[in-house]
Amino acid sequence: MATQLVHIEIPAGSDTGAAREFWGALFDWQFTEVPGAPAEYFHTRINAEQGVAVSSIEPDRRGIRPYFEVDDIDAYIVRITELRGEVYEKMEVPGSGWFALCRDPHGNQFGLWQNAPSAQPPRR
Repeated sequence: MATQLVHIEIPAGSDTGAAREFWGALFDWQFTEVPGAPAEYFHTRINAEQGVAVSSIEPDRRGIRPYFEVDDIDAYIVRITELRGEVYEKMEVPGSGWFALCRDPHGNQFGLWQNAPSAQPPRR
């Protein structure tokens, strides 16, 4: 089961502009709005495999949420439960893959991400 950090969500409350200004100035990131998101959601790429989002989706949440890419999200969901963690939901991002929101036994939030087979570039 290979994993890598692929995405980080930074909660911004109701002021995504200030969050984008801070993180953009700090790391020279340029954010673009994600159309169709249920609230303000702005994304930037760190490199070809990793991205960061600033959002107002959960206005009362604090703390950065990392997402880890996995090759079998369902197997990881089972393993998290076995290890006394929690999985809140698994959702599809049409044409891209699936994600699951999770919490470890200490209350730390994290996410899992699995690319859809059609979204993966061919491996050589």
